[in-house]
This record gives sequence, C-alpha cells and structure tokens, in this order.
Amino acid sequence: MNYESGNHGFTIGGILVLFILLVIIAKTFKWY
Repeated sequence: MNYESGNHGFTIGGILVLFILLVIIAKTFKWY
C-alpha cells in the first residue's frame, strides 16, 4: 500500500465532500 497515494485520494475525497456541503448550504440560504 502506498501511503502517499492513499493520502492523495483522501484529499480529493475531502474536497469533493466540502464541495457537496457548499452546494447544500448555498441552496439552504437561496444562494444557488
């Protein structure tokens, strides 16, 4: 197992989750 590869994948997953949360918050406050 490559630690760097796993860490990089975790970073991409984290960004994706933050993006989804941002869209949900935007819709909640009628920004989207």
